[in-house]
Amino acid sequence: MTFTINGHPRTLDLSADASLEQLIAALELKGDRIAVEHNGSIIQRAQWAAAPVAEGDRLEIVHFVGGGAR
Repeated sequence: MTFTINGHPRTLDLSADASLEQLIAALELKGDRIAVEHNGSIIQRAQWAAAPVAEGDRLEIVHFVGGGAR
C-alpha cells in the first residue's frame, strides 16, 4: 500500500485489512514516543489496533524528543 507520511509518498507491504498499529510497526517506530494524525484526525494510542488504514491515506507522525534547559 502507498501512503503519504509527513508529506512524502511511502509504500509499505501491508495487508488490505491492516491497522494503524501494524503500519507503525512496519515503520519500526516506538509507539510510546510518537503522536499520529491519520487523515486529519489525531488517533489515540489505545485506538491504533482498531484504526484501519487504506491505500492513499495521509499520516503525520511526530516524534517526541526529550531534553531541556541546563
